Amino acid sequence: MIAALAAATPEPVEAVAGSGQLVTAALAGIAVLVVAITLFKVHPFLALILGSLTVGAIAGRAMLDVVGSFSTGVGDTVSGVGVLIALGAMFGKLLADSGGADQIVDTIVGRSSARMLPWSMAAIGAIIGLPMFFEIGLVLLMPVIFLVAKRAERSIISLGIPALAGLSAMHGFVPPHPGPLAAIDQLNANLGLTLGLGILVAIPTIVVAGPVFARFADRWVPVPAGDLYDASTDGKRARRPSFGVTLATVLLPVVLMMGKAFGDVAVDEGTTARSVLDFIGEPFVALLIAVVVAIFTFGVATGMSKDDVSDVLSSALPPIAGIILIVGAGGGFKQTLIDTGIAQVVADFVEDSGVSVLIVAWLVAVAIRVSTGSATVATVTAAGIMTEIVKGMPSGEISLVVLAIGAGSVFFSHVNDAGFWLVKEYFGLSVGQTIKTWSIMETILSVSGLVVVLALDVVV
Repeated sequence: MIAALAAATPEPVEAVAGSGQLVTAALAGIAVLVVAITLFKVHPFLALILGSLTVGAIAGRAMLDVVGSFSTGVGDTVSGVGVLIALGAMFGKLLADSGGADQIVDTIVGRSSARMLPWSMAAIGAIIGLPMFFEIGLVLLMPVIFLVAKRAERSIISLGIPALAGLSAMHGFVPPHPGPLAAIDQLNANLGLTLGLGILVAIPTIVVAGPVFARFADRWVPVPAGDLYDASTDGKRARRPSFGVTLATVLLPVVLMMGKAFGDVAVDEGTTARSVLDFIGEPFVALLIAVVVAIFTFGVATGMSKDDVSDVLSSALPPIAGIILIVGAGGGFKQTLIDTGIAQVVADFVEDSGVSVLIVAWLVAVAIRVSTGSATVATVTAAGIMTEIVKGMPSGEISLVVLAIGAGSVFFSHVNDAGFWLVKEYFGLSVGQTIKTWSIMETILSVSGLVVVLALDVVV
């Protein structure tokens, strides 16, 4: 995976203008985006296009090249995240309409006190997020978040924020996610040690940014569970799948992708076993297999006819069409920022800072994350900058640098991050509400992660 990621990583982009002009372009583009959405109520899809054009124009880039960058970003995002969202929506709708989601809800609500529900959701988010990309984990968790919130009569913020914290922490701190793996490779860090320390960092940060922060976020933005994942049969089918079958089906794509991660580490490349694990563990293939299996476990086994299954799958797609377009446009905006060379300018500016190496690593990742909206781009770029700095450092220190970069890579997700729009649209929030909940949660996750890393630096 590391070799493949390195091969896929683009060469550094040459800036098209001076650093001051590029920073101004980025700020202006974000300002246009925010003002268009909040003040003039422009649809986010159009606002993202206008913001991208603004960035390119002020940066002095040829406008046709700007359009090309935006189109490339949209295409890359939709071809990846968009397809996964569609498959995940089908899977989620089958889970809901079969009564399987109700089965999970009954079990979670029945075995968790009202006080423990946010903690349970945080644990589920962390477990699901361990082997999975954030977007895939969110798609799989959305039916559970909505239905648990509805059954327990809780705000989706009180339960969704802890689950998101678990997902995001795994994405930023723990291999086999591509960002941490790339940083480990570039800095020659010890994989096992970094994995262990990453889990140690993730646990307290999830607690602070998840259940603890959710108490405050729920007061600021009390959003009741909507009807996105309401079952058309109200979960009252004569035959509901058992909890064991439901859990096994839900965990199937997790197991498949975890198998791929295991193969990347423990199975020799080029072997038949490695090829099989790589194929079935590819997120697209794993979700496709999960949908096919769910057709039988959630569909046929519960008494659905072929027409019923077809209707469920068809009804899953229209509600998420707008989400896919907005997320795709967010990817286009991010690509425009990257292709102007803004990330490289920010990296060059902070590279020679005299601050602690852990803080420098965190700041570099923060700057690139805020500029580009991509946690993976922030991690890979920051790790590349820190390569020479960490030479000769002890193994434990290098692992902590990797984790400091991971903490910085999740800082303040905002309007140039596809994840921001994914959360906003799924949860039915306004831009302001998304900033008050998701963006602040990400910032708390980032800052608390840095604090834990600095604390570990005292003893490692």
